[in-house]
Amino acid sequence: MLKLTWPQAAAWRIRRHHLDERAPAGSMLAVASRLCGLHAQVMSSAELTVWARVEDLDRRAVQLALWEDRTLVKTWAMRGTLHLLPSSELPLWHAALGTSPRYLKPALWLKYFGITLEELDQLTDAVAAALDGRVMTREELGKEVERLTGSAAFGAKITQSSWGTVLRPAAFAGRLCFGPSLGQRVRFTRPDTWLAGAASPPASDAKIGPHAAPSAVARRFLKANGPATYHDLARWWNGGGVANARQWIASLGDEVSPVELDGAQAWMLTADAREVRDLPPSRSVRLLPGFDQYVVGASCHAEHLLPGDLRSRVYRPQGWISPVLLVNGLMQGTWRHEIKGSRVEVVIEPFVKTPVWVRRAAGQEAERLAAFLGCTLRLAWKS
Repeated sequence: MLKLTWPQAAAWRIRRHHLDERAPAGSMLAVASRLCGLHAQVMSSAELTVWARVEDLDRRAVQLALWEDRTLVKTWAMRGTLHLLPSSELPLWHAALGTSPRYLKPALWLKYFGITLEELDQLTDAVAAALDGRVMTREELGKEVERLTGSAAFGAKITQSSWGTVLRPAAFAGRLCFGPSLGQRVRFTRPDTWLAGAASPPASDAKIGPHAAPSAVARRFLKANGPATYHDLARWWNGGGVANARQWIASLGDEVSPVELDGAQAWMLTADAREVRDLPPSRSVRLLPGFDQYVVGASCHAEHLLPGDLRSRVYRPQGWISPVLLVNGLMQGTWRHEIKGSRVEVVIEPFVKTPVWVRRAAGQEAERLAAFLGCTLRLAWKS
């Protein structure tokens, strides 16, 4: 069995994430695909996730892809959180999300939302009918669902569900996604009609059915985040379900190989395992935004990528994930930025004493950030 250290694993992952060398300009969609989407709980973080990986990214690129070209789609996906997914790959993700039991627990729906699964199906059907060829605010959608079903209670469940929980099954089934906001109000539409005019060729596995979709998702996860354990995949996908993760990885057969990662068993794609041992070391410094996919994927084993008991500095309460100073794939600090007029103030707070080359490279990243935001830079280091 191949034996790896955590620095070796980190070196492989930053390569897969384009964090050792940025992807060429114009490759935003390819990068989003490789990362299994962009975490979009905070839209600016999704934009900076791409900025950290793609050369010469236009500040408007993500917004244009979402609302004009429609080559990205905003929807609820892994762990029930908001993601931006390539439009051409949406059928794959819907097929996989449709297998998840996370939102099919009758007792929980009845206890917390006062609705049976049969009623949830009715509500989901009404949402799909209401959004056919239309873009609607939550309030408009609630009123239309009430009209279609004759149930004021159904309409109220949509307008009163501030976190959108009752709408997520519709999103998982491919019957709802986000449309462009109206001021501060989010709006929803239906992916099939919203994307009807988008010129986006399907990916090779985009139309895989529900039986094969879990294998395709496991393959993509390992390609971006290997070496990984069953718990890593389970946490990333739905917050639990280790038994399902075990089945998903096992379904890949000889495509995956076990590796020993610092004494514990993990899994990699077999083709990747043949390359990682001979991967030359490289220096890499990046300012990763909050909710970055690299940090999300490491949530189960972050202590191996941190210089001490500092997990709470990165993985914060209520699911918030801090921006990270990443050095050779290791989380060496946090940072924050604030735009004040024409200036952006960047404050970096390292966890350990930083060598001169790291400070210099981090400063260059901050300069790149300022240029991306169209600002001048004020950089400070906080000890």
